[in-house]
Amino acid sequence: MTGLFSLWLPILLSSVLVFVASSLIHMVLPWHKSDYPAVPNQDAVMNALRPFAIPAGDYMMPRPAKREEMRSPEFIEKVRQGPNMILTVRAPGPMAMGKTLTIWFLYLIVVSVLVAYVAGRALPPGVPFRAVLPIAGTTAFMGYTVALWQTSIWFWRSWSITAKTAVDGLIFALLTAAAFGWLWPR
Repeated sequence: MTGLFSLWLPILLSSVLVFVASSLIHMVLPWHKSDYPAVPNQDAVMNALRPFAIPAGDYMMPRPAKREEMRSPEFIEKVRQGPNMILTVRAPGPMAMGKTLTIWFLYLIVVSVLVAYVAGRALPPGVPFRAVLPIAGTTAFMGYTVALWQTSIWFWRSWSITAKTAVDGLIFALLTAAAFGWLWPR
């Protein structure tokens, strides 16, 4: 067993490496540019929705008031006619990138702490690089990727976005595993 505090350097380094890699993936590479296409006739849709002043949050449409309503002919017809959607509404105004990037970095640290916890419980100090890789890499992959699959299963997010995000998660996991393997206490 390896103590969590002795893994502070790989926790920090892996968080920084993943932060840089994710920035490059999203800002330099064209990989995610097609993830969210514009709604057809975007201006008309925005103008139609604006008077409702929908508060920021997550919504489903159509949504029954009670579970029993899902079997009613009226609700079934609403679903048949569509549009059927799960909608995330942000507050109007520019996106606060500083706040978002700060929260993202804190999330990266949390994932790396969990990787350190699992790997530290499984491995003693002094194990070779190749022994650290599978445990740190698998744990990091689960932290960055596996929970996102639920959004395609339950909330109909595009499987292509989920697949691209899984590739991102694999890259992040490999970087995390490499940092832990390289800096594992001797």
